[in-house]
Amino acid sequence: MRRTKLILAVAALALANPQTRAQQAAQAPPPAQLNESGQLIVDGQSTPYRIRRLPISSFPDLPAPLAELLTLRGCMIPQTYEANHPENVVHASLESPGSSDWAALCSSQGTVSLLVYFASAPSKLLVLASVPETARLQVHDVTGVLGFNWGIDPATAQHIHEMQTSMEHRPARLDHDALADSTVDRRTVYRFYLNNAWTLLDVPE
Repeated sequence: MRRTKLILAVAALALANPQTRAQQAAQAPPPAQLNESGQLIVDGQSTPYRIRRLPISSFPDLPAPLAELLTLRGCMIPQTYEANHPENVVHASLESPGSSDWAALCSSQGTVSLLVYFASAPSKLLVLASVPETARLQVHDVTGVLGFNWGIDPATAQHIHEMQTSMEHRPARLDHDALADSTVDRRTVYRFYLNNAWTLLDVPE
């Protein structure tokens, strides 16, 4: 009798807890499709576009807590039109020297977001930027088809320091990694975390 009451009490507690995995899964938005094609109006003309995405499972090195957070957001990882291997997931020391952190682009419900995950805060994702996915499309070949143009990569402190060589007032060398935030074949900006805030670094092209 006592065993039966204990089982019922545990079951009731699980049902009452709004943070159970089952409830979280039910609240997660559906993931985007792997490959998407469509038409956009550009300069008054109907223009075809194509977006390719990869599931979270394509990145087996992701820490389990991060993979779960991305899954709960309904994330798929968009690939640039020039990708020939899985990309747009970054592992680097983004918070401090020697830290083990991650960044990823997440496509979910028509929006693409730049997310950062610090190992020091394993239950949180930071959103650095977020735009409609169709705002990151551009023509890239003679067919005129639009492709996804947003890419992220790690940037070492040494790389940033070398790129700042020509500056009249060269900043002090950074002590941990930055995040290269690129529009393919156009421009790259660098995001760096310092004093509990993200800044854009001044790096000459």
